[in-house]
Amino acid sequence: MKKKITIIGGAGTIGSVLCNGLRNKYEMTILDKKAPAQGVDFVEVDATNYEMLLNSIQKDSEALIHLLTVKTDNDLKDVEEFHKMTQVHFMATFYTFRAAIELGIPKVVFASSNHTTDYYENNGCSSLGREINTNDYPYSGGLYGVLKLASENMGHILAREEDNNLSIINLRIGSVQPDELKAVREEDRLHRTLLSHADTVQLFDLALQSTVKYGTYYGVSDNPRKPWSTETAWKELGFVSKENAMDVLKKGEE
Repeated sequence: MKKKITIIGGAGTIGSVLCNGLRNKYEMTILDKKAPAQGVDFVEVDATNYEMLLNSIQKDSEALIHLLTVKTDNDLKDVEEFHKMTQVHFMATFYTFRAAIELGIPKVVFASSNHTTDYYENNGCSSLGREINTNDYPYSGGLYGVLKLASENMGHILAREEDNNLSIINLRIGSVQPDELKAVREEDRLHRTLLSHADTVQLFDLALQSTVKYGTYYGVSDNPRKPWSTETAWKELGFVSKENAMDVLKKGEE
């Protein structure tokens, strides 16, 4: 019998990649404001409304994947934009964690971001003279990264409370593109920061299967001169990149 997972904010790029790659292994339900392109179970939900979210999650889900995101401009200059970002990238994350606890769902995979440490990265290159790792102090260049980090830290508090019976895996995602071949051909930065579709599927699958109570890992393919280290993802989750940016380019030439 397939495991049941619920993907919150699953109508975007990463949700589409996961639906295509994991639909034969998991029974998936998408919660989002808009319907996904794939023919999977879908419930229209505003995840910034806790009661709506709680009542929409399948009670027999074995894991939640939290992908919810929004783009804004001037979020540190405009109070309304700040509140919008905070609602989506912090409050809704708390609601997902809280719902998992309330419903007895033992696992949340949280799509964090490389932007938690983007102060150290310039055009896909690390400024540290080595790969950025999860031990580096997380300086961010914007509110998005700050809120992703705050959500990671909130997850640490909730996961370590034994009564919650909750495992939280944070994946600091690199660059996932809807048309990765076209994107890699057009943008040099992606030669270093790409997380290929194949590796996205593998990384989330490993996170779902993991017995780690709480962990934070960078998600990037094994690209030449990649800025982030995936050593802990390899050691603790078993992640080994299957397809990097150069492989994507070569495949497109065949």
